[in-house]
Amino acid sequence: MRTTLLLLLAPCSLLLFLSSCGGKNAQMQMPAANFETMTVSTKDVTMTTKYSATIRGRQDIDIMPQVGGTLTKLCVTEGQEVKAGQTLFIIDQVPYQAALNTAEATQKAATAGLATAQLSYDSKKKLFDQQVISDFELQTAYNSLLSAKAQLAQADAQVTNARNSLSYTVVKSPSNGVVGTLPYRQGALVGPSMPQPLTTVSDNTQMYVYFSINEAQMLTMTRENGSAEAAVSAMPEVKLILVDGSEYPYAGKVESVSGVVDRSTGTVQVRAVFANPEKLLHSGSTGYVVIPTVYKEKIVIPATATVQVQDKFKVYLVDKDNIAHEQLVTTEPLSSGKEYAIKSGLKVGDVIVKEGAGMLRDGQNVKPNKE
Repeated sequence: MRTTLLLLLAPCSLLLFLSSCGGKNAQMQMPAANFETMTVSTKDVTMTTKYSATIRGRQDIDIMPQVGGTLTKLCVTEGQEVKAGQTLFIIDQVPYQAALNTAEATQKAATAGLATAQLSYDSKKKLFDQQVISDFELQTAYNSLLSAKAQLAQADAQVTNARNSLSYTVVKSPSNGVVGTLPYRQGALVGPSMPQPLTTVSDNTQMYVYFSINEAQMLTMTRENGSAEAAVSAMPEVKLILVDGSEYPYAGKVESVSGVVDRSTGTVQVRAVFANPEKLLHSGSTGYVVIPTVYKEKIVIPATATVQVQDKFKVYLVDKDNIAHEQLVTTEPLSSGKEYAIKSGLKVGDVIVKEGAGMLRDGQNVKPNKE
């Protein structure tokens, strides 16, 4: 019985021994893959982030007529630079000049009526002092004088109103700037209630550039600086990339951040101001704002050293036996796309796989090609 049992177990033991030996030999025969490695260190790094932007003049003023009438003259052309007070349009002045003439005639009549009422009152006053007339007659003369004064005041107001209306027929630029489109031509009937302005004058000596950052970024900036105002003051100068891909030669400065989050996008609007001495920027244009973020003494690794799994990143640490081990890391919110600044998960002196991390497995033997 015992001999039979030994005979049955012997083949099994032999198979296990051969399997074990074969596995070790197989493992020993697997060559270590060549991977470039790097030793982790710290440095200062600047990460840039690009945001879509729209460009507006510091003042974009819609020019609406304050009186109605026929447009008799266009004094400017589209794109022309104008000064404050320069004439842009002239509206038919004939009816307004006639109204002014009528008001001035009424004013003269009221002035004469006041003079007559004053003479009458002065005469009545002397007669009253001599007890020739009654108090009633004196009071009647005084009331007539007050009525004449009121009529003159009314006439003066009519003259002022008519003169203003006549002046409004000459439409002037309220500020320095550039003339926009001119949708109405000579002979068109215009008025205060028309849907489209006569034109838009854009003050382009300085330009506002609007872009949006997400709520999380704004919250991080506010926490780091103590307040939104301090965060705005601490923001570095920003660059502007124009639609043709060229970089605008003048840097801009962030002036303000909206205090309201857009519910539909979850973003906050930011406004930067750029000088425009060469008039390269035009209101209504688009571009990209580039904001640099400086990280001081940070561990920085190339993107090729990371493997992203959903919202997490992992790298491969190489130990003294050249075995690669997975290591989760936390990155800073901004990156250049080519490098990541590491918040946690690595320390100075660690050796990691620099390139090809996506082809590794945890526990794999590697043959380092040090940088």
